[in-house]
Amino acid sequence: MAQQSHLVSPEPVTSDVRRPVLRARAPLRISFAGGGTDVAPFPEREGGAVLSATISAYSYCTLRPRSDGQVTIKSLDYGYSVGFNVEDDLELDGQLDLPKATIARLRQYPGATAATGFDLFIHTNAPPGSGLGSSSAVMVAVIGVVAQHLGLDLTEYEVAELAYRLEREDLQIPGGAQDQYAASFGGFNYIEFTDQVVVNPLRIRDATIHELEHNMLLAYTGNTRVSDHIIDDQVSRYERGEEVALEGLRAQKELAAEMKLALVRGEVDTLGRLLGQAWDEKRKMSDRIATPLIDEAITKALSLGALGGKVTGAGGGGHLVFICEFERRHVVAEELTRMGLGVSEFTFSREGLVTWRGQS
Repeated sequence: MAQQSHLVSPEPVTSDVRRPVLRARAPLRISFAGGGTDVAPFPEREGGAVLSATISAYSYCTLRPRSDGQVTIKSLDYGYSVGFNVEDDLELDGQLDLPKATIARLRQYPGATAATGFDLFIHTNAPPGSGLGSSSAVMVAVIGVVAQHLGLDLTEYEVAELAYRLEREDLQIPGGAQDQYAASFGGFNYIEFTDQVVVNPLRIRDATIHELEHNMLLAYTGNTRVSDHIIDDQVSRYERGEEVALEGLRAQKELAAEMKLALVRGEVDTLGRLLGQAWDEKRKMSDRIATPLIDEAITKALSLGALGGKVTGAGGGGHLVFICEFERRHVVAEELTRMGLGVSEFTFSREGLVTWRGQS
């Protein structure tokens, strides 16, 4: 049966009894250093490493079972929905393909119970292309609730690996593997990439976390970037053996290890200065990573008391992250706001994917 879109309405509630639902949330992340070393073929050839931490902003997903064999998916972020029969062959046509690909894979997963209908509602605290790993967090959250619905008990590694395969293989979205593992595991992690992925959770003192939250800022450029072209350009430069791009990637890996050491030692000022070095090296990987606005914002922030700053994703737009001298953080925030960036404070999240039962 062919897939139908926009034709299935949510199943009406005909009883006064509130129906149980499944819910999940997966955190967004900031990347301190190492981004790009998780993108094939670099990790297979040289081994990659990324230092990242999840923040208290999330992708949320609610699944409400229904009895008529129909499935609806509604995205608050995109403002539209699709609908189809649970047994339909799903067409990946650009309309909510992330959840559709997840459903198609999981209903064939070993041990999955027979698929039944459901309504799926998705919302994320940041727009797609924000540089905070939101697309992967969506994928992880959807996997969480759909797997629970199908009676599957997946480990953090299984969830992250499945999310990676769905994005990179089924949907052919260029990119690396750090975001899926960050969203699945949560917390501060030093993640190593070779022919396999190893997540090393870091034990960070509460005082260090509080100091970071006190001194850090996120600044949204207002432009969501399409990272595909940046990643393709980065990979092609690496494949051609361009010396500057190679230097940038290899330095990212080294800086991830140095920043891990500073983080576990609680050396926030050192971490800030290394963050600036990570940006200098990241720029070498592709000339599409920086923009005039990004360069101006980072230069002004540094002149006003930021210890270091960089883009949090592939580049070209999205969010910038800064570590500041606390007494100067408000001055940096005021200047970035004057430039038209959306400035916010944030806290870190120690949890990764969480699922639970609710009522609706």
